[in-house]
Amino acid sequence: MKVAILGGTGDQGFGLSLRFAKNHEVIIGSRKKEKAEDAAEKVRNILKEKGIDANVIGLENKDAAKEGDVVILSLPYEYTISTIKELKDVLDGKIVVSIGVPLATAIGDKATRPLLPPQGSVAEMVQEKLKNSKVVSAFQNISSKALEDLDNPVECDVLVCGDDEEAKKVVMELAEEIEGVRAIDCGELEMSRIIEVITPLLIKLNIKHKLKGAGIRITGI
Repeated sequence: MKVAILGGTGDQGFGLSLRFAKNHEVIIGSRKKEKAEDAAEKVRNILKEKGIDANVIGLENKDAAKEGDVVILSLPYEYTISTIKELKDVLDGKIVVSIGVPLATAIGDKATRPLLPPQGSVAEMVQEKLKNSKVVSAFQNISSKALEDLDNPVECDVLVCGDDEEAKKVVMELAEEIEGVRAIDCGELEMSRIIEVITPLLIKLNIKHKLKGAGIRITGI
C-alpha cells in the first residue's frame, strides 16, 4: 500500500512515516519538495540503522496526494482548508485520514484550548470540502514522541470514526500495524467532535505531570 502523508515533515506526520515505512511505501508531502525530500532521507536513515530498507520519498503535497492509496492529512489546523481546496480533484474517491485537532494555537492562544470549526470537528470540515473522498478520523491522541521512539511499543489506543465502513476498516488495520496500538471503532464521523478535543487534555497532562507522551486507553472492550 502507498501511504501519503501530507505535512509529513511535522512531528506527527514524521512519526507516522517512521512507523508505516516498515511495511509500506511512504510518500512524505510538503509545500516545498526539498523539505519533503529531506524528511524522507531522514526517515530512511533512521530505519536503516534499525536494519530496515524503507521505501520513502518526498514530493510536493499535490504529487504525494496523487500517489497515495491512503492519504493522511497531517496539517496545521489553520492551513487545512487552503491545502485541501487545491487537492480536491486528486483526492476524489480516495481514503483520506484526518488527524487534525482544532487547537487555539491557530489564533495564537493556548494548545490546551480547543477552537472548534462550525462543522463540529476538523474531520467533518474536511469531509464537507472533499465530498467525494472517504474521510476517516484517526491518530489525534497518539503522541509524536511515542511514534518516534522505535525501540518501544506505542501504549495508546487509536480512536477511529468515519461514515464509510470499508475505509474505516483499512485505517484500523493500518493503525494496528504500529506495535502496541489497538484501533477502536467509535462509529460515525461526527464522533470526531469528541475524539479531537481529548488531545488538548493530553497536552495539559503532559505539561502538568512533566510527561512526554500521554496517551489514552479504553477499558472494557
